[in-house]
Amino acid sequence: MDLEKTLLKRYSKEQCDAIVAYIGDDPGKFGRLMNLFLSGDALVRQRAGWPLSYCIQRCPDLARPYFDQLLKMLNTPNIHPAISRNITRLFQYTPIPKRFQGRLMDACFGFISDPRSPIAVRAFSLGILEKMTQDYPEILPEIQLIIEEHWDEASAAFRSRAKKIMAR
Repeated sequence: MDLEKTLLKRYSKEQCDAIVAYIGDDPGKFGRLMNLFLSGDALVRQRAGWPLSYCIQRCPDLARPYFDQLLKMLNTPNIHPAISRNITRLFQYTPIPKRFQGRLMDACFGFISDPRSPIAVRAFSLGILEKMTQDYPEILPEIQLIIEEHWDEASAAFRSRAKKIMAR
């Protein structure tokens, strides 16, 4: 499968599922998709993110060699919302090595604190931070404070994630 042509041809859930099925748990095929996500043209990068995040959901270890590059991309100013959305989505499904946790935590706190961040990015960031409270329970009060500060203008997705965190 020519991944770039496939991504440019049609953008649908069926197309995404076909790419995910093609890649399976093959690190080589996944590496080709990741390369398009990291360095393709803008449209290819945006479209590659969706199947990329689903590949990680199915096989979390595929992301391991790319954490540094994904975090750099996530912290890029004015990044397209599709890219930040799919990076935060995939980080929910994979164990984060200790050496990357601080950078990811900082990025997630930045997203949930900024009401201008895309709704899905804020919700996924809450999910990542919730997962990190297992190793860092001391961040829970800060998460709760941010949730309370942004509750009135928060989206339904943010509130849903926030309620789950607050219940725990």
